[in-house]
Amino acid sequence: MATPEFATLTTDDLVTGEAVALDLPPATLGSRIASGLIDVIACFSLLVALVVGLVIAALQADEALVQVAMLASVIVSLVVFPTTIETLTRGKSLGKLAMGLRAVRDDAGPISFQHAFVRALVGVVEIYAFFGGPAFFCALISPRGKRLGDYAAGTYVVRDRVRLNLPLPAAMPPPLVAWAAQADMATLPTGLALAVRQFLGRLPQIDPASRAAIGDRLAIAVSE
Repeated sequence: MATPEFATLTTDDLVTGEAVALDLPPATLGSRIASGLIDVIACFSLLVALVVGLVIAALQADEALVQVAMLASVIVSLVVFPTTIETLTRGKSLGKLAMGLRAVRDDAGPISFQHAFVRALVGVVEIYAFFGGPAFFCALISPRGKRLGDYAAGTYVVRDRVRLNLPLPAAMPPPLVAWAAQADMATLPTGLALAVRQFLGRLPQIDPASRAAIGDRLAIAVSE
């Protein structure tokens, strides 16, 4: 087994490398459909409100200005709004917040503005232009339930409300008992603490080269 790449450790990261992934399960097709319907209703509600407001404001203007206002309403409600929400919440749209889902990168890290923008832009075509057909069939055959926007952005959707069934903590080695009783250590970031715990629990499953490389990097991160 080749040595896996080691991702940067932060409290928001869901994965720190192949050997210590937290393995959050992909969202089910049903939960994604429910989440998508909530998002579509929210976006269309915003679109209707914007169109009505802008058209009323432009009643005394020429037809060209009304068309520009309607185009701006479509862009804001279908692209700008979902992009802003997912960027600010690190991957959660209104539907995902309701269903306990989150969009993450393919390496399970938090998405950025670029990922959210690409997802929203492709979503205009696959969800609104074709009534969700391409998104449904793509998610149906994808192992991770990814729609076309996920493939374009390099993301997928996970269940955020998952109970982690972690093994019991490793026993304190007897030679370190006296040291541990007097040690004054700060709390580790959540992501790093889980990474160390899962790494120790999977030691027998990792080949020696990968075990040494990942162990060294975790030790450096903990010492910092």
